[in-house]
Amino acid sequence: MASQQEKQAQPFADIFDEDEAEKSFLLSKPTCLIILGKPGSGKKTLARKLAQIWKCIFIEALEVIQMNIHEETEYGLKCQELLLKGQSIPEELVTEMILKKIESPEVAHFGYVLSGFPSLSEEYMTVSQQIEKIKNLKLKPDFLINIKCSDYDLCQRISGQRQHPDSGQVYQRNQWDPNVIEKHKKEKDQYEEEDEEEDEEQEEEETAEDPLMMSEFLHQLVQRPEDILENAEERIGMYKDIMLHPLEDLMAEQDCQYLIELDGNQQPDDLFVGKNKAYVASEKNYICYYCCFNKQDELFRVLSSYKLIAHRYRWHRSRWGRACPVALKEGDIVMGNPDLAVSFLGKMYILSSPEALKTFMLNPRPYLLPPMPLPPCKVLVFGPPFSGRTTICNLIAHKYKGKV
Repeated sequence: MASQQEKQAQPFADIFDEDEAEKSFLLSKPTCLIILGKPGSGKKTLARKLAQIWKCIFIEALEVIQMNIHEETEYGLKCQELLLKGQSIPEELVTEMILKKIESPEVAHFGYVLSGFPSLSEEYMTVSQQIEKIKNLKLKPDFLINIKCSDYDLCQRISGQRQHPDSGQVYQRNQWDPNVIEKHKKEKDQYEEEDEEEDEEQEEEETAEDPLMMSEFLHQLVQRPEDILENAEERIGMYKDIMLHPLEDLMAEQDCQYLIELDGNQQPDDLFVGKNKAYVASEKNYICYYCCFNKQDELFRVLSSYKLIAHRYRWHRSRWGRACPVALKEGDIVMGNPDLAVSFLGKMYILSSPEALKTFMLNPRPYLLPPMPLPPCKVLVFGPPFSGRTTICNLIAHKYKGKV
C-alpha cells in the first residue's frame, strides 16, 4: 500500500531541481558564431551588431590589435613597436592574438562572434589550415552565418565607399552622394504619404544635423585604394579562387539547422527582423546585471526587486550569502561590499573588491561550480619528532584537496 501511495504522490512532486538546472547551465558551452562572406559584404558590421545584441565577445583582427595595444599586453607592445617603425603587423602575430582571445576567460563565459577569419592572406597559414584551426577550437562555432551577395552588387557597393581622412569613418554612397540621397527622399515621399507630416519633420532634423549635407564635408571624403572598382573585382576574384571551395566544404559539414544564409543587399538592421533573431536568441539563455547600492542593510530588499527577469519574479539570496565567491575560491572568507553587487541566474552575489567584480563578470562559472562554495579549513598538526606529522599532513591534504 505504501508503494502505491508513493507512486500516486510522484506526479504532484516538484521535479524541477533549481541547483541541478543552474549546474547544467554553468557546465554548458556558450554560443559561438562565425560570420562568412565575400570581401566587403558587411561581415564586420553584422558581427559587431550581433555581439552588442547577444552580449558576445566581438573578435576581429583590427579589434584584437587595438585591444592589445590599449591594454599594453605583450602582443600589444610588439604591435606598437612594429607600427612605430613603419612596418606591418605579420599575419602570424595577428592569428596568435585572435586564437588567444578565443581562449580567454570572458569568451569561455559569453561566447564569441568571429569575423574575418579565415582570411584571404596565406602568408602564415593556408585557408585550409585556418579552417582546420576553427574545427579544432575548444569552443567550436555553433552557428555559421553566410552573407550572400552577387559580384556586381558587391563591386558597386565597394566602389561607392568613401572615407573621411580625419575620423577614419567609412560612408556608403547613399550617405554622401547628393543624387542618391535626393532619390531616396522622393521614394519615401511616394510610399509614406500617410505619415507625410512626421516624415517632413524628421527630414528637416536630419538635414539640419547631418554633416554629410555640408559641401565642405563632402569635399573632404576620399576613396581608398582597396575601394577602386578594379581592386575590388580582384579581391572578390581571389576570394572565389582561394577561399570559396574550402568554405563550401565547411558549410556542407555543418548541421543545416545551424547554418544561416543572409541576403547581403539588405541593410544591417533588416537582417535582424524575422526568424534569424529568434533563432539565434534561442541559444542565449542567461542574463547578467550590474547593481550598485549604498545602504548595506537594505541591499537584499532593494536588489530582490531590481530589474526583474519576469513579472513577480524576485532575485534570491545565493548560498554564498554575504561572502565573496572569488575570495572563497582563493581560500578566504571575505564579506562582500554592498556597492559591488551582481545579479546572475536569479541569484545575488556580493563581491569584495573591484578586481573580484571584474574577474567574476568575465567568467563566473569557476566560482559557482561544485565544489564551490568551499569555505577554507585550516588544520595544524603537531607532535614530537618522528611522530609522523608529515605523513598525516600529506594524507589529510590528499583526502580533502588541501595544501601542506
